[in-house]
Amino acid sequence: MLFAAVQVTWAASGVTVPWSPNVAYAPTVQLLLAAIAVLAAGACLATTRTLAGRGRVMVAATLILAVPVSVMGMASLPAYFVMLASFSGVDSVTGLTHDLLSAVGAALLILVGMSYRRRLYGRCPRCGQDHAGGFDGPLAHPHPSVASKRTRVSVYLLMCGLLPWSGVKTIWTLGGDAIGVTAQGWRETNAGESGLAKALASVGIDVTVLAAMAAIFLMLGLLYPWGQVFPRWTLILAGRRVPRLLPLLPAWLSSVGLSVYGLFLLIYAPLTATGVLPELKPSGAFTTGSGVTWMVAFGGLAFAGLGFGLIVAVRSYSARTRPICVGTATRVPAPSARQSTSASPHHRDHDLRLE
Repeated sequence: MLFAAVQVTWAASGVTVPWSPNVAYAPTVQLLLAAIAVLAAGACLATTRTLAGRGRVMVAATLILAVPVSVMGMASLPAYFVMLASFSGVDSVTGLTHDLLSAVGAALLILVGMSYRRRLYGRCPRCGQDHAGGFDGPLAHPHPSVASKRTRVSVYLLMCGLLPWSGVKTIWTLGGDAIGVTAQGWRETNAGESGLAKALASVGIDVTVLAAMAAIFLMLGLLYPWGQVFPRWTLILAGRRVPRLLPLLPAWLSSVGLSVYGLFLLIYAPLTATGVLPELKPSGAFTTGSGVTWMVAFGGLAFAGLGFGLIVAVRSYSARTRPICVGTATRVPAPSARQSTSASPHHRDHDLRLE
């Protein structure tokens, strides 16, 4: 409802709200978004009741519509993150506000949808297991674990998509020329950057590459135990369990936008190179259209690699860290005789850690 009220206010006052650097929301689109938000609010309230067949379909349809709309509304959030991290300022406060509201809305709607689906199937809305008793008792959290080898290899391969994009930017930052961009042209194009961005550039680090490294850090945390229990270098937090939603929410919310944008660039680049779409013209620091096309392709590899890498890593993390109600943990079937002889006492007796 807050999102709907903000959209109506912006539409009535004629405030410009950018969806991308070159595209702004029309007032009619803002009113449509407000209407969808109101429907989503009604659907959220309806999930707390026992509904008949038609009601279930309407609630499911509303959530299926509202979640992608909210996710698309936060498409520029990674770009705003880079601006804030480099102290370059924000192009549009209203755009940032819209993206943050969309991100919060998407996260809450996803959680409501998961809880509602579990209740429909007769499972615990909190842990997703089938057990008797209430849903407000203590939870049992699995011990920290490493993602499977297959998952790790997949994520590492997807990370390699960053190499052409980050390599070219590093060449420019270090004073080299590549794909139609000279070092001088690159410096002139980025002359208005913040002091931090210039300081990083002086040692060969582009601020966007630094932001990509933050995404890689998040992916590695999703793969290894230090993403489940704070490591020693976190000082005061060392040894404490990492709140599950702390890495899950930014990973899920950023992975969708990055993967979709990366796929779009990967499709767009060859279509322009083969003449199916109009050829890209030189702009900014680029002196050739082919250089722009190559950079679009490199960007597609980078963003798609980050996006799909996060999706693979976050799915593994979500499965490995899912807590269950203690009542369920106490009713886990006993291992067979063969399993009992092969498993250590530690793994047999301490599969779950009670919080």
